[in-house]
Amino acid sequence: MRTASGAQLDFGRLALLVLMLGVGWYFWYSPVFWPLKVLVVMMHESGHALATLLVGGSVDRIHLAANESGSCLSQLPPGFLAKVAVYSGGYLGSAVAGAGLLLATFRFQLRRWVLGAACVWLTLMGVFYAGDTFTIAFCLGTALALGLCAKFLPDGAVDVLNLFIAAFTALYAVFDLRDDLWNSAVRSQSDAALLANLTWVPALVWAALWTLLAVGLLAVAAYWSMHAKPKGLQMPSVGARARRV
Repeated sequence: MRTASGAQLDFGRLALLVLMLGVGWYFWYSPVFWPLKVLVVMMHESGHALATLLVGGSVDRIHLAANESGSCLSQLPPGFLAKVAVYSGGYLGSAVAGAGLLLATFRFQLRRWVLGAACVWLTLMGVFYAGDTFTIAFCLGTALALGLCAKFLPDGAVDVLNLFIAAFTALYAVFDLRDDLWNSAVRSQSDAALLANLTWVPALVWAALWTLLAVGLLAVAAYWSMHAKPKGLQMPSVGARARRV
């Protein structure tokens, strides 16, 4: 299968993505993945923080918790659209992060730069916005771990790590929105509830809207990534193997 630009679908890369999605799904409740879940919560809260800064507000502090919850405390300027943007920023932040990881690693071959950017992001958030000891320890500790991976892992292993983080981020974004859709107790305390109080549009509608947008964004990013010409993580296509045989 080719895109309009002539890039072919890389079946090896697609199989690896499906495998990692399956592993993340099957072992979702394993404590081994707890750091990744907290990392995605940080992406979510960073989305709120970035949206706040873009509309002219200020971020006071960000809190992460060991139970995988988080909060972003900020000062918002007056205005309806500013509040809608900030309340929506968390949903958009985690979805954009997963899509960006896929594209940066495989479409643009920025494997080590991806981990380097993650180190800078976590360090800045920890130093300037962390509101408690756990948050700053998690941000700086995770930044150090990702920096060591960027420095010492071989190219292929960096690609696999980035792909797994991207797949897990995508799963978390979808599961987070799924809970907002089907769990009324969760939905009543979610960003969708804040949007509902602001707009009078039901929280269920907001959750459904952001679910569709998040899934669509991740699907487009995965499609582009799976059709990019591989330079680092190279797996021979089925056709190539057949010709050699």
